[in-house]
Amino acid sequence: MSFGEPNNPYGPPQGQQPGYGYPQGQQPGYGYPQAPPAPGGYGQQPVLTTMPGTVGAARVLLWVIVGLQLIGAGIFAVGAAGVHAAKNNAQYKDDSSFQQLADYSTGWLWAVAVFAIAWAVFAIVLAVKFNTGGNGARITILVFAIITAILGIYPFILVGLLHTVLAILIAVFVGNSNGSAWFNRPRQQTAY
Repeated sequence: MSFGEPNNPYGPPQGQQPGYGYPQGQQPGYGYPQAPPAPGGYGQQPVLTTMPGTVGAARVLLWVIVGLQLIGAGIFAVGAAGVHAAKNNAQYKDDSSFQQLADYSTGWLWAVAVFAIAWAVFAIVLAVKFNTGGNGARITILVFAIITAILGIYPFILVGLLHTVLAILIAVFVGNSNGSAWFNRPRQQTAY
């Protein structure tokens, strides 16, 4: 059958042009209004207004690292003060297990305590930046998590295992597509 045959069921109705009764250039709406265009255009993700669950979990894990850092800093500070006080005690001069502990420099123990506090402050700043930070904050959080995982493996193997697991989870949660969409979302400009 050709298109021009009068009995063609797929052809235009008799007496009408191929537009099927609609004015030229206008498409039928099929009874529903046209939807507004997607934010950001076709093929792009919609604008996020709430933090995805994995990104929120990464922020919570970062706060857990802050707590662990502060606990560790307190332990190292108490240990440094205790070793310094016990080095001059005559009772511990003959104790071989204490002498192994006394070989550590109190300055080294204080330096580790200060480093733990500084690392905790850095983690606090990053945790606060989850709401307002852009892609630079995301990259900084990724670098922080990777360095934390490495530090948890090498110098502090036993106590650092928890840090390593938490840091790997933070890196995965911030580095995935949800983290990318959250930190790269457009932000409203406020007039000052």
